[in-house]
Amino acid sequence: MPQTPAGIARFLTTVHPYDGLDRARLDDLVPRFQPLNIAAGDEIYRLGQPLDGLYIVQEGEIEVTDDNGEPVSILGPRNSFGERGLTRDGIAVTTARASQDSLLLLLPKADFETLMAAEPAVARFFDRRRAQARQGPDLATSRVSDLMAHPPLTCPPDTTVRDAAQAMAARHVSSICVAEGDRLLGIVTVRDLSGKVVAGGLPGDTPVAEVMTPRPVTLAPSAIGSDVLHQMMERRIGHVPIVEGDRLVGIVTQTDLTRFQAVSSGELVSRIARASDAAEMARVTAEIPRLLVQLVAGGNRHEVVTRLITDIADTATRRLLALAEEKFGPPPVPYLWLACGSQGRQEQTGVSDQDNCLFLHDDATEADQSYFLQLAKFVSDGLDTCGYFFCPGDMMATNPKWCQPLRVWRQYFRGWIAKPDPMAQMLASVMFDLRPIGGDRSLFDGLQAETLAAASRNSIFVAHMISNSLKHTPPLGLLRGFATIRSGEHRNTLDLKHNGVVPVVDLGRVYALQGRLTAANTRARLEAAEGAGVISASGARDLLDAYDLIAETRLAHQADQIKAGRKPDNFMAPTDLSDFERSHLRDAFVVVKTLQSALGHGKGMLG
Repeated sequence: MPQTPAGIARFLTTVHPYDGLDRARLDDLVPRFQPLNIAAGDEIYRLGQPLDGLYIVQEGEIEVTDDNGEPVSILGPRNSFGERGLTRDGIAVTTARASQDSLLLLLPKADFETLMAAEPAVARFFDRRRAQARQGPDLATSRVSDLMAHPPLTCPPDTTVRDAAQAMAARHVSSICVAEGDRLLGIVTVRDLSGKVVAGGLPGDTPVAEVMTPRPVTLAPSAIGSDVLHQMMERRIGHVPIVEGDRLVGIVTQTDLTRFQAVSSGELVSRIARASDAAEMARVTAEIPRLLVQLVAGGNRHEVVTRLITDIADTATRRLLALAEEKFGPPPVPYLWLACGSQGRQEQTGVSDQDNCLFLHDDATEADQSYFLQLAKFVSDGLDTCGYFFCPGDMMATNPKWCQPLRVWRQYFRGWIAKPDPMAQMLASVMFDLRPIGGDRSLFDGLQAETLAAASRNSIFVAHMISNSLKHTPPLGLLRGFATIRSGEHRNTLDLKHNGVVPVVDLGRVYALQGRLTAANTRARLEAAEGAGVISASGARDLLDAYDLIAETRLAHQADQIKAGRKPDNFMAPTDLSDFERSHLRDAFVVVKTLQSALGHGKGMLG
């Protein structure tokens, strides 16, 4: 896999944080990168060995494992690794090997340190990654409210032990709280049923009040994980009800503690990569809500949370593609599966549908297309099984329109740019977020570059895209209030997706178009737009801060819903926030509205 300086430069402009470097810095950096061809199965480095520098995956796939040989992460193109070891006297803290034939770029340690010293934005990026890698799930200091996954199972004191046991079996739990309304009276566990009822020969109609543990040890939601551990170890119990005032609000069990520590994105990715079918993958993706709660509770930034969650979807997609090829045989021509929408932008949360398409090599015939539609149905059905539900607008590779040879895709983009009617604007908006997931990515690189160039040169198309980006507006009302949804199921709530993050996503897409920026992720687009001079430094900083607050409010809302045992959504009541939080969220919406206004009036360079 040969590489040229020009090819390295083009590649680096698609990778954060290098996409934000000025041209002179990039030109100086390119010759310092060393291309490395690594065969499948070969080690790049081993735990405890000196590291040569920072690695970036240009092609292929790398598996990183810990000191127990357990997978930490599976890395694809544009991922970097090795920087953690550079903080420990250059000694590797993991083992990395190629799981496919791979092309890597190595930035030697001395050059990496020079870059970190010269570019504060690069230093911030890697320092943040190191901090996040060190954090992990800290059970001892996590709040009890973050450990609770579901509301507790309860029953009144006159419930029979038979009914209580059946209720516990139906919910697959090991305890039931005895309560009058919200007031906790006692707790009955599986141990009580076996030790007191079965071993004691009590009849099934015995009231639970006669076998419960009255006035059990409780903790408040503000307690931390170590409080739970200490109570369980000191009193030899496995269940601690959580009480706020006199009101029962939850319960933490030994299973909850184990799950909190066990769930990690790397572990889920590893299990999916080895899954034998979609049903097995679905059992793994069912754990994503718990992962989201854990990541939010750990204080991870929103772009980290959504990136890790998206990585799971990417892995599921690639595994389904591999299973499809095993079932239907090797593809007749090269192809590329791409994601658009939130997966394309690496911004998936706890609520995601699937948006995808297939690029086929121009040698594909009509007969070949039947193979790929069959493959697409297999993958799309599998993703739906995994919880990534079908796109309501049918923007999927199963639609023959979105499963076409590269020459047809070129015609699509040329047509949308030449005649930007409302449908073309919508389609272009979706397709500008494309990101390769599996297959031959060379089918995309040339098309992306020429489309960005053609689109940015067409002032009428850019104007239409700007107009389209202003259709979603922040929910600002009069008198420093919010404009909530007025009717229907979500009355009196804010739509944190369509009126929260989407306006910023739309701004980022337009900035990328204006600057011919290849990044698909919204935050990366905003940072690259600042570096390219599309938006001023002050405007970019304000918009980034506003986006961070809105996106993190959305994730916190979804985590709260999951902890309450509900399905996560994007609709939040302003009353769920404190006055302080509402004030800052409104200020963030004002920033977004101001940037929209500047863009609409042709002032992309907000001072």
